[in-house]
Amino acid sequence: MINKERLINTFMEYVKIDSETKNEKAISERIINDLKNLGYEPYTDESGKKLNSNGNNVYCFIPGTNQSEAMLFSAHMDTVTPGNGIVPYIDGDYIKSKGDTILGGDDKAGITAIIEALRTIKENNLPHRPIEIVFTICEEGGVNGVKEVEFSKLTAKKGIVLDSGGSPSQIIIEAPGQTRIFADIIGKPSHAGASPEKGVSAIMVAAEAVTNMNLLRIDSETTANIGTFKAIGATNIVSPLVEIVAEARSRSTEKLKSQTDHMIKCLQDACDKYGAKLEYNIEYCYFSYVLDTEDEHIKQIESVCEKLGLEVEKIPSGGGSDANVFNLNGIKAVNVGAGMELAHTTDEQLNINDFINASKFVFELMTI
Repeated sequence: MINKERLINTFMEYVKIDSETKNEKAISERIINDLKNLGYEPYTDESGKKLNSNGNNVYCFIPGTNQSEAMLFSAHMDTVTPGNGIVPYIDGDYIKSKGDTILGGDDKAGITAIIEALRTIKENNLPHRPIEIVFTICEEGGVNGVKEVEFSKLTAKKGIVLDSGGSPSQIIIEAPGQTRIFADIIGKPSHAGASPEKGVSAIMVAAEAVTNMNLLRIDSETTANIGTFKAIGATNIVSPLVEIVAEARSRSTEKLKSQTDHMIKCLQDACDKYGAKLEYNIEYCYFSYVLDTEDEHIKQIESVCEKLGLEVEKIPSGGGSDANVFNLNGIKAVNVGAGMELAHTTDEQLNINDFINASKFVFELMTI
């Protein structure tokens, strides 16, 4: 019953609306308008003020017409960069972007799949469960928007987050927690030609610290990476400051702490060795979760996938999502695929068949 042409057209319209993180106002206004045109009453919170964004989280509560329990459906409105001036086009079985931008399927594919399911229900006057919709801001870069969600207004204890690649039958049952490290290594400036021995090179200290770190793939559950290594100065001055931004991720809480502590120790040891000073801050972005594969919610998702002829895969993820925070707040949220491929790159594309199945999947869960 999903209108495939309308689904694709809506997606193409959504991705043309610029919405890099902290610039979600325009896309939120379009989504609110689309929900109002369906006769619903969406509203927003004031999360943007706390996160320095011009947008806010969007909510829509739709009373059920049957006795099924309420379910949450969620996706995020922001995109990574470069996400302005996107020009989408269809290339065979895929939607791609022209030029040097991302496509924005992460996560406008998820949003569109939910909107189309609601349109199909409305135009056919179909019975449905109580539906709770949350579209978040500032997901990219730390899942910050969902942390400001008004959880006291949500009644659903089960949810679906459409923010993963592949088919909706690819069910994320495990996702990592993440920490970010913001570190300043403070050296001692001195003339690099006349008296270098009187200085302490922050660059040299930082380079040794990073060299001593275990990075990238640590084990099957754990990764770590340096994102920023910044030092700007004249060549005739011993470098006085290096700024480092790093991250660690793990599906094990213990391993996440251990990896984070290891990275801090490498920084501190190098500073102690050369007489530099370390100032740092650790941000706990989100925490890991593991879902029971035999849980009733997972079983219902499996049955919907089987009805749609989709082969179920229960897989762990290397990335976090809003589902991490929903689970932390008592909502058993499962992240599933919405057709995105090569997300966060300018080669990003959307598998049209998986995208259509994602909307069918949402529709089935809403009307089950």
